Amino acid sequence: MSFNTSNLDVSIVVPVYGGSDALPELHQRLAACMQESGLSWELVLVDDRGRSESWPAICAIAQAHSQVTGLRLSRNFGQHAATICGIEQARGRWIVTLDDDLEHPPEAIPALLAAGSDGHPLVYGVFPQRTHSRLRNLSSELMRWTLKRAFPDLNEHYSSFRAIHAPLAHQLTGFQVSKPYIDGMLSWMTSSARSVEVSHGERQHGDSSYTWRKLVSHAINIFVTFSLLPLRIASYGGGALALASFIYMLFVVYGYFSGRITNPGYTSLMSVILFACGIQLLILGVLGEYISRLMGATYRKPVYLIETRTPGTSPDARS
Repeated sequence: MSFNTSNLDVSIVVPVYGGSDALPELHQRLAACMQESGLSWELVLVDDRGRSESWPAICAIAQAHSQVTGLRLSRNFGQHAATICGIEQARGRWIVTLDDDLEHPPEAIPALLAAGSDGHPLVYGVFPQRTHSRLRNLSSELMRWTLKRAFPDLNEHYSSFRAIHAPLAHQLTGFQVSKPYIDGMLSWMTSSARSVEVSHGERQHGDSSYTWRKLVSHAINIFVTFSLLPLRIASYGGGALALASFIYMLFVVYGYFSGRITNPGYTSLMSVILFACGIQLLILGVLGEYISRLMGATYRKPVYLIETRTPGTSPDARS
């Protein structure tokens, strides 16, 4: 797979959904940090069609600063798809991904790059203490614990604050997955990852766009698309139910012939039938989720579609 590179040291990719108010400060802090570190850089802002004011804000920054590129997707494809879009357009030797809300401090980028090398092409920025609410932090840790058991190769300290060597990063665009999960894909591609502790910044503008409904939907997508764990749970659960049903059947037959059971009750019979039907429907639902993902892969839908770019950033201009 070929990809465009230049003499840029680093490309910073930021998917933009609800944090457009923070973009001017983000660019200002990035520019100061890059100038101090002596790194050549570019900023790729990808509008994932969240708030309507995001695209005008991106265009204003791109018009004022030549190192900024703006891309607008045709609809909301999700954070991971928007990030992959930015990665495919990036030209730096290293690609850094971070959120648009300033919770990932731009000043930590040089430390991430310093920890990376040809032998360690992936570096995660990890947060010893997050500024989220206690309930949000608890749910995040529970999610990490579960994902680690579903993906044994997944870096335990994964986050969306990453530094990826360009040859590795551009391989992400080769995955034809309609709902990508970058960290799961990276875990398939390399086990040579490092982590750097950084401080977790405070959100200065608005609220997180990740509602509980979106978080649950994202978790379901990860498990169904990138893990066989739900399918195995359904298989083992079905096997356990079949075994329990067989044992119960032996108990009923023994009770009938021994005279202990003379009039089996309607309640117990219906309870067993309804419980068995419920488990069967659950297993069929899990299978249906996997079949739907397979159908999506068969359709080969694009991961994202770019609707427009900021002026002066056509594909030909970036090659």
